[in-house]
Amino acid sequence: MQDVSGLISALGSTDREERIDAVRDLARLGEVAVNPLITAMGTTTQNDLRWYVALALSQIGMAAIMPLISAMQDISDPEFRRYAAAALGHMGEPAVDPLIAAMKGADPALRGYLSAALCRIGAPAFSRLRELYTGEDPELRACAELTLWGMGEEGILEMMRSLGEEEKEG
Repeated sequence: MQDVSGLISALGSTDREERIDAVRDLARLGEVAVNPLITAMGTTTQNDLRWYVALALSQIGMAAIMPLISAMQDISDPEFRRYAAAALGHMGEPAVDPLIAAMKGADPALRGYLSAALCRIGAPAFSRLRELYTGEDPELRACAELTLWGMGEEGILEMMRSLGEEEKEG
């Protein structure tokens, strides 16, 4: 197995099998590969490379969640944020609470990317979004509403369920 920088270089290879092997090896390395991968995603202008970096980060999972969110807060490049959000969205339920927490006080553009990640996660995010949608915090309530709306029919049904439960409680 190569070192982290060699594996990241292999993500840009013209050989598809070499790229896939590098993703697999980086995922196996886990946490040690997270920051170098995020740096590579932030410094490249090649979206193909960003895609493979995002894939590796999504396969690393939990260890990459907070560093990715932190990088999204620091790096305003829309392409970086788009690929970082895609990686987070593929991590599923473990990313839900950190994504929601990052929405509080975030700039509107960042909120959109965080929301996109939650939309990609889908059903595992419903209960937390419903809690926010009926909660006391107007900022997070608006974020939850837009995210549920962005989830299409399923998200809209979740909003309607939340409203029905509010009426029963009231």
